[in-house]
Amino acid sequence: MSQESKNESMFSLKLIPAWLTVFALFCISFLPMKQKQSFGKPLGRFASKMLKKRVVVAKRNISLCFPELSSDEQSKLVEDTMTSCARGFLECTHVWWQDVTPYVDNVIITGREHLEEAKKRKKGILLMGGHFSIFDLVLPLLSAQHEKPGYMYRPNKNPVIDRMMQKGRQRHYNVKSFDRRSIKQMIEFIKSGGAAWYAVDQDFNHKCDIFAPFFGIDAGCITTPSWVAKESNATVLQASQFRHPNGQYEIVFSPIFENFGECPKKDAEDWNNCLEQAIRQHPEQYFWLHRRFKTRPKGEPSLY
Repeated sequence: MSQESKNESMFSLKLIPAWLTVFALFCISFLPMKQKQSFGKPLGRFASKMLKKRVVVAKRNISLCFPELSSDEQSKLVEDTMTSCARGFLECTHVWWQDVTPYVDNVIITGREHLEEAKKRKKGILLMGGHFSIFDLVLPLLSAQHEKPGYMYRPNKNPVIDRMMQKGRQRHYNVKSFDRRSIKQMIEFIKSGGAAWYAVDQDFNHKCDIFAPFFGIDAGCITTPSWVAKESNATVLQASQFRHPNGQYEIVFSPIFENFGECPKKDAEDWNNCLEQAIRQHPEQYFWLHRRFKTRPKGEPSLY
């Protein structure tokens, strides 16, 4: 499709609702961050009523992963998860249109020594990420820590929404984006000294090659990260992101995963274990709304 055709399709009548949504979000972005955060609870309650199927998934995930919690405690965790996700959504508007420098300058870095060790090895870096409720804000927070940042993403099906998100993300620190069709380009980017953030903690259906324990349950995983690490000769570590009540954000870097890429099964086990430990620090800030255990080993019944 030519650029002219793309521009014409972007302004088709059927996309008017999407453009109106973008305009509404643009207006919301001007609210102070504290005010955005204060809207998290009511917006989370509203989202719970509108996204009932997602709430059911969150309840099931939390009951599977935290069986030690009482029914009331699990319900409270679901409620807190919706609030946290709502706050993350509002934070996105700030990332897309406003200045995030104050939050980058004030970020807490835990495990900085692991990132510095990775840099000293003078190879590219593969940052294994997770879907926490700090959504797009993770990109500038991470990008500021490396001179050549990049990330893997899944394009939105709506071209207007996808344009809004990508332009908003790429405003900061010259971060480069890659999708599943440009994995080879991401590998070359890492080879050239780049640091790419790659979150693979969702269920990829038939693309799941192996299973590894996650909160004691076999979860379908893909071997692509192992392949990327091996092909790019990357230094691999995990990055997690958390929101603190005082308005600060925290990035936590794990120790380096040595020999990552040699055994995909072990890679998935180590990665899932590291992610689980990070989630347990702030369980309400993980994105429990996707069906992480949708794909089952042969012969096992569905968990949903």
